[in-house]
Amino acid sequence: MGLRLSSVLSIVLAAAAMIGPARAQMPAPGSATGPMPNTGPVYIITYFEVGDAATKPTADALRQFAAAARKEDGNIGFVALEEIARPTRFATVEAWRDKPGLEAHGAAVAALRDKLQPSFASPFDIRINAGLSVAGPAIGSEPGGGNPVYVLTHVDVFPAGKDQTIELLKQLAEASRKEAGNLRFDVLQQDGRANHLPLLEAWRDAPAQSAHAMAEHTRAFRAKLVPLQGALYDERLYMKLQ
Repeated sequence: MGLRLSSVLSIVLAAAAMIGPARAQMPAPGSATGPMPNTGPVYIITYFEVGDAATKPTADALRQFAAAARKEDGNIGFVALEEIARPTRFATVEAWRDKPGLEAHGAAVAALRDKLQPSFASPFDIRINAGLSVAGPAIGSEPGGGNPVYVLTHVDVFPAGKDQTIELLKQLAEASRKEAGNLRFDVLQQDGRANHLPLLEAWRDAPAQSAHAMAEHTRAFRAKLVPLQGALYDERLYMKLQ
């Protein structure tokens, strides 16, 4: 099993009503599908949704939260995101040097949750991950101005196809980083669910992201992934709150 949470962070996650999306079958007892314990950086992805009237104040609160989090001891990356197609849906992606830094951050997460609680259409869904293929600058400090497009994708495959999928994702990441408009392409692995493999991408602009979607290596990857999938390929496009 991957990283185990302390009692402090466990309370935060429970209070945040962590709810998982539809997912593929879990590994059978005794099967060798779990990842090795994570001793490196910890990556947190949090999803949540608010009501229409709360969109702007929520975005403002996330900007302040992101700025404060980046100054915390142990933080090595943070980006706050608003979904382009559905502006009431938000996400944050955080990177922490180690478990103690993440645990110290728990009080700030609880305070933000309490502040946003009256506006929630859906509460915090917090996913804890290890890095499988992470490269480039700190998350949220990618170079270039303009209107970058961030992409969060939940890749969920049947346990039997996990290792094959990991290799396919690493190949996709390597090829995608060479594209002219790419700012980052990271492959993660969810703690406790080794067949859940989140992707974090950043692209210079919408045309760059669209070109990537139709690139030969992307199309080849998607074709190979289909028979391995345990759930639909959940890809969401975001704008950065800055």
